[in-house]
Amino acid sequence: MIDFSTSTNLLADIQINSTEKVNYFWLGIQPYAPIWDLQKAIHALRKDGEINDVFLLLEHNHVYTFGKNANHDHLLSTYPSEAEVVQIDRGGDITYHGPGQLVGYPIIDLHGYEKSVSWYMRTLEAVIIDTLRKIAINADRKEGLTGVWVEDEKICAMGVRLSRWVTMHGFALNFEPEMRFFDGMIPCGIFEHGVTSIKDCIETDLNVKGVAEIVCQIFKENFIDECVEKETT
Repeated sequence: MIDFSTSTNLLADIQINSTEKVNYFWLGIQPYAPIWDLQKAIHALRKDGEINDVFLLLEHNHVYTFGKNANHDHLLSTYPSEAEVVQIDRGGDITYHGPGQLVGYPIIDLHGYEKSVSWYMRTLEAVIIDTLRKIAINADRKEGLTGVWVEDEKICAMGVRLSRWVTMHGFALNFEPEMRFFDGMIPCGIFEHGVTSIKDCIETDLNVKGVAEIVCQIFKENFIDECVEKETT
């Protein structure tokens, strides 16, 4: 994972350094809108075959994002005023991003893996489940719901967009976010379940970047290594 948290020209630096099948970049804490623009630029390049697969990992400043079909009533009038509110082009309902939360944006061409949205979502969930198990948190899926859960509390939200089988957007894994921001919304439009974080589940010396390093390794195992194994059997 290459650290570009101090880069002043992210797109150019990412283009130059995207020499592997999947290229992992740590961006530090970033505002939402410029990274959304960066995603769209990388997505366009990937669709045209001008760049290899890219996986952006970062934290965001406080922001609530609405998916295409989101119910805007799920943002409560009491939400903290320092958070931005942005309408975006992914699927899903309302999601919060902020410091203390690992956000991952895989921008990959599924022609090189499996052309299936359900396969992609389940494999992305598996990456988070395996990452959490590696640090002694027992997490799993919940039938009929997207994301990753610890018992009845969501620890990782997911929402993606695909065009010509190239993905964008991704996941938000709670490490140690300010939980009051979740009180300002109905997370993902789900009324009956709560939200948790890694730090609520275990004591750990890891930080967000350390968790990102584990995610990169598990992503390689679940996406690249398994696809190679399928091709050779």
